[in-house]
Amino acid sequence: MSTFDATSDAARRPFKGRRTHFGDLILQVTAGLAAAGAIFLVGMIIYKVVEGARLSLSTFGLGFLTHTSEINGDIGGKAFLIGTAVTSIGALALATPLALGVALFLSELAPGWIRGPVTALVETLAAIPSVVIGLWGIIVLIPNLRLHVMPALHSTLGFIPLFGPVTGTGASIFAAIIVLTIMILPIIASISRELFLGVPAELKEGALALGTTRWEMVRGVVFPFARGGVAAAMILGLARALGEAIAVSMVIGAFNGFSWNLFSAGDTLAGRLANDYSSPGTAPTATSSLFYLAVILLVFSIVVNLIAQVIVRRAERRQGLVR
Repeated sequence: MSTFDATSDAARRPFKGRRTHFGDLILQVTAGLAAAGAIFLVGMIIYKVVEGARLSLSTFGLGFLTHTSEINGDIGGKAFLIGTAVTSIGALALATPLALGVALFLSELAPGWIRGPVTALVETLAAIPSVVIGLWGIIVLIPNLRLHVMPALHSTLGFIPLFGPVTGTGASIFAAIIVLTIMILPIIASISRELFLGVPAELKEGALALGTTRWEMVRGVVFPFARGGVAAAMILGLARALGEAIAVSMVIGAFNGFSWNLFSAGDTLAGRLANDYSSPGTAPTATSSLFYLAVILLVFSIVVNLIAQVIVRRAERRQGLVR
């Protein structure tokens, strides 16, 4: 065995042959308890939510996913599933190109004197409470959308069912998409900026030295190097959009049904939970149905985060960062 191999093996087994110190033992126990506590907490949340949904799970089964709200108080998940999917995916589609543009500007194009303030402003946007964004949506966003943006889109793209006539006060699925776009944009932009800054300088300088333009360098070097991380950032932004309740419920209109017209009112899983849990109704399955909605939302969140972890690990393997 070569000297290099022996050194590598020793690096993988840093504590072999060493006496265990009391401080090391305390650190190991404390870190282990913290990890176990996190697993226990997630397990308890899952158990409590599933236990609360047991009645609806046994009564409706998977048919709950295609069941719409009824007059007798039972809650179906179809309209809320569609509303959640449309608002989250719509927000992701709008936020991703904007966030990548912000990240590229801050990492590649912005002069030093403006880079710091703009970065701080983007990160501050992520820290604004959702209820404040929802209030801004009611006071500022909805009136402007109803008076200017929605009529213009309907007159131009009205042949598409998504851009039908403007109805009601302007509280709509479209308004919820805009609000969610504002909320997830700083998440995707911040993560993407760090990824772009992590691209080795020699790769970028080598591409420029070969005569490529800056855009060709970004397209051929920066994006391929960071694409796994950017995909994970998009998925984390999607998870944020899926779980948002307060801001969405303030601007979406809280309509139990669903229309493919984005300018009509709608609802989401998280929004329905926030609005109805304090007064679920008189039907025996009403509260249990709300827990069923929570189970669906929990499954979505877990799956999305697992997908993000898989994408990050695959990207790291391709770049040789992990074995």
